[in-house]
Amino acid sequence: LAIILLVSFGLIYFLSNLLKPVYISIVLAYLMEALVGKVEARGAPRFVAVCLVFSCFMASLAYLLFYLMPIITQQAIELVQNIPAFISRIQTLIMRLPEKYPQFITENKIQAFMFTVQKELLVYGQNLLSVSAASVVGIVSAMVYLFLVPMMVFFLLKDKQILVSWVLQYLPKERHLSVRVWEEIEMQIGNFVRGKFTEVFILWVVSYITFEAMEMDYAMLLSVLMGLSVIIPYIGATLVTFPVLLVAYFQWGLADDNFMYTVIAYSIIQALDSVVLVPVLFSEAVNLHPIAIIIAILFFGGLWGFWGVFLAIPLATVVKAVLTAWPQIETSLA
Repeated sequence: LAIILLVSFGLIYFLSNLLKPVYISIVLAYLMEALVGKVEARGAPRFVAVCLVFSCFMASLAYLLFYLMPIITQQAIELVQNIPAFISRIQTLIMRLPEKYPQFITENKIQAFMFTVQKELLVYGQNLLSVSAASVVGIVSAMVYLFLVPMMVFFLLKDKQILVSWVLQYLPKERHLSVRVWEEIEMQIGNFVRGKFTEVFILWVVSYITFEAMEMDYAMLLSVLMGLSVIIPYIGATLVTFPVLLVAYFQWGLADDNFMYTVIAYSIIQALDSVVLVPVLFSEAVNLHPIAIIIAILFFGGLWGFWGVFLAIPLATVVKAVLTAWPQIETSLA
């Protein structure tokens, strides 16, 4: 088990840039395997089940790329273009503070603060331009991924037994501890990932319907951000609150009832997510302490950046499964 863990960690850590399409394909195939199993349980042959599930996956990918992404991109561009207007309004509000509270803040401090903010925004803008200049390489990589990943997902699903048998022949026959850890990991991560995917989808749809009904600007962009925010517990919900409230403020202002309706609707959606969705979807998933979740996000995010944050909870579940299963074997041997 120790060798398996060390080899797996080494492959992920040192070869993540080279084998990233392979890792993405394995994760997607793992997610779709549950659907393939359900179709097989209804009497369909393995190949037919794989073709059916894979066709649904490709249709969803096409919808994401050719319908959803252009809308999100357009709204993100409009939001970025309106940032100078947002900053101007914020500056106007801040410059009124010395008049209202002269004993706490002076005009010189406000000007120094705004100068610092403008300087930082200039640096961020230059960095954004440099990223845009290097985005051609990213686009080429994305096109390669769009070809390689679906193809690998299909063969991983179709030839699952062949690939698993090939891997098992290099493992020792006596692998009770590894099997127990894997069963624990598969149950916990499977429940967590499928539940999290469902939670993201439901939150995205409900948020979009709500924002669109209120005729709120950037409804699709904000609803997607709200859906993705649940991937990072605690931190994601906090971060997504700012763009939602800022957009509502600049669209309607504090005095308008629509702003208060947005706050109420956003609070209700977040409350329903915490009180209803999470207990229903994750009743069988591992219960990680909030401190453990934060440490996992900091640790794996420091190792692998965005993908480390994205996969922090599943990776923490793996660590917990290993720690849970290991002492049980030692106790039984004693």
